[in-house]
Amino acid sequence: MSEDGYVQPDYSLLGPDHVAAYQESDGEVGYIWNGVPTLLLTHTGRVSGKAHTTPLIFAADGEDYVVVASMGGAPVHPQWYLNLEANPTARVQVRADHVDVHARVAEGDERRRLWDLVCAAWPNYNAYQSRTERVIPVVVLSPAGG
Repeated sequence: MSEDGYVQPDYSLLGPDHVAAYQESDGEVGYIWNGVPTLLLTHTGRVSGKAHTTPLIFAADGEDYVVVASMGGAPVHPQWYLNLEANPTARVQVRADHVDVHARVAEGDERRRLWDLVCAAWPNYNAYQSRTERVIPVVVLSPAGG
């Protein structure tokens, strides 16, 4: 460990390969990634209008899924987050379940509580925050109609 508790992840399953393995196996492969659960977020490109699917670590908060727009502490937000800002309607796959969701950014006390929740699952988020001056968004994905 180094840099505020950062642990180097195993990147052997990443990006499009992660998405394909997850979809083909209904999450049997890819749901657990580096010891934490992941979901697939399908969002609409704000420029292209095309569907994009991104694997993300998540924590559950009641019926909601909580994800973090960290991009490893990069100085800019990830594309999936920018797409959700433009169109907060999305879909998640958690194992074999597919759920339509509405995205919103947690603020204030809720953000602090959810930050602690996600960092308990993936402590690297604290290291990522230390790498950037932007406040890393915590995104709540609530089931549509819920």
